[in-house]
Amino acid sequence: MLVMQTFRRRIYHALFDHNRRSARRFEALCGLFALLSVVVIFIESGVGTTYHLTYDEWHLFVWVEVFFTLVFTLEYFLRVFSWPQPARYVFSLWGFIDLATILPFYVIMLWPEIGIDYLFAWRAMRVIRVLRILKLLRMMPALNGIWGAIVKSRHQLILFYAFISIVMVVAGALMYGIEGPAHGFTTLSTSVYWAIVTVTTVGYGDITPHTAPGRAVASLLILIGYSVIAIPTGIITSQMSGEIAKRQLARICPDCHQSGHETAAKYCKACGGKLPEE
Repeated sequence: MLVMQTFRRRIYHALFDHNRRSARRFEALCGLFALLSVVVIFIESGVGTTYHLTYDEWHLFVWVEVFFTLVFTLEYFLRVFSWPQPARYVFSLWGFIDLATILPFYVIMLWPEIGIDYLFAWRAMRVIRVLRILKLLRMMPALNGIWGAIVKSRHQLILFYAFISIVMVVAGALMYGIEGPAHGFTTLSTSVYWAIVTVTTVGYGDITPHTAPGRAVASLLILIGYSVIAIPTGIITSQMSGEIAKRQLARICPDCHQSGHETAAKYCKACGGKLPEE
């Protein structure tokens, strides 16, 4: 039992402890495999369209997929095995991502008799396997700061998007009453869709106002879109700036007690002493 715990602890540090060089190298290797697998998927999508490849033919791309699937399967089971609470990892975000990138292949290969349309399954599998690119997020620790800023500003963001949703419904209702089905505003939901496309300044052009009052409402929505499109960015940016300022204040020189150092600074800007690691 003690040997098993020691083995699990070693695997855990090799996979998750990014303070160790072995864990960083393993993460980089997994990221490289994820990137290569996505590149192969893009190549396969072009070749498969030209030569009508299917998964019941063991061509080169199937063998490559088998290799990547086995690699990611081994990685998944090692992560589950070494995590202190395996069930929590299985039901975590990373657990779902790891499982989603390997499961479709096993479903198609092990149970082909379940009647799945191979063309649909082939295309769906391409889409799901592209999720492997999300594995590269593990190599971007700065995303934790962005996610933390979003979580801390969630109340302001919810309030903002609730206000925008009300504006969209009101504008859609106005356009539904002004333009009507004759000009493409067939339902209230279609009108709200048009309002969302207009306020984001996308403007697909599939539905356009034809009357003067309708164009006035559209012009007002465009102006609103230019006015509010930067608000979520400003909210998140202010939170991130506050977090960076807190980190700088928290980095105090042990020799002269000077604060306000940059996050990446290694030496004190006042006395030149070595700063403690973050």
